[in-house]
Amino acid sequence: MFAAAAGLLAFGQDLKSAHDLYEHTDYRGSLKVLQAVQTPDAEAFCLMGKDYFMLGEFKQATDNFQKAAALDPKNSDYALWMGRAWGRRAETASPFTAPMAASKARQYFELAVKLDPYNKEATGDLFDYYLNAPGFLGGGLDKAADLARQIGRNDAAEGHFAAAQLADRRKQYDTAEEQLRRAVELAPRQVGRVLDLARYLAKQGHIQESEATFAQAEKLEPNSPKVLYTRAKTYVETKRNLDQARILLRRYLQSNLTPEDAPREEARKLLQKASGV
Repeated sequence: MFAAAAGLLAFGQDLKSAHDLYEHTDYRGSLKVLQAVQTPDAEAFCLMGKDYFMLGEFKQATDNFQKAAALDPKNSDYALWMGRAWGRRAETASPFTAPMAASKARQYFELAVKLDPYNKEATGDLFDYYLNAPGFLGGGLDKAADLARQIGRNDAAEGHFAAAQLADRRKQYDTAEEQLRRAVELAPRQVGRVLDLARYLAKQGHIQESEATFAQAEKLEPNSPKVLYTRAKTYVETKRNLDQARILLRRYLQSNLTPEDAPREEARKLLQKASGV
């Protein structure tokens, strides 16, 4: 009994260590810890899947998420990550296999929402799929609109953000901007909502107000990697303030990032673009 308890304690410590490494974007270090575990549980398989996903090894990610889901089939997050892995496989597949992978992504996103209708990340990813995928792959604006209403019932600010994306897709730009403003009004302390509005204002050519809104985001979370990257990306996309964009991106690359932040490789590519390389 003592040996079993000691083994459980050691496994718990390994899992915590692997999770900490993952949160600090040391995905290979996290994998190394987890691969030494003799009998991984569902949580360990899921974390291995996330490590592989972040390393761009999407087949390995799928295999591990599948093992996690087999041990805990009612877990919405495992279905969500399966959907994400299949989605990335669709993006990197040949034209012959991409449709199958995309359909699997949709099926797993739908399963994740079915298992937990309040899973915000799952509803958000399914909404993105419906919004962007063609009808023959199960996408469509009508489906996206229905899900946007569900999202709004669970989180009003997020619902307005979804409505803004729909309006933008329908070329209803004034409506999209108004929806983003309403999202900020409902969640003025959420930096993501403020950044969404700042980016859209820049896209619509409202540069002065966009800059003021980015300043508002910086005030909410000074030196936030998310603010640095989003502002730099906006400058590069709108082909202005490229000197400032390079400064922001260099600061971003020196920041302590988490899995929620854009990968450093993406920031380096953006920095090259800003530098005219």
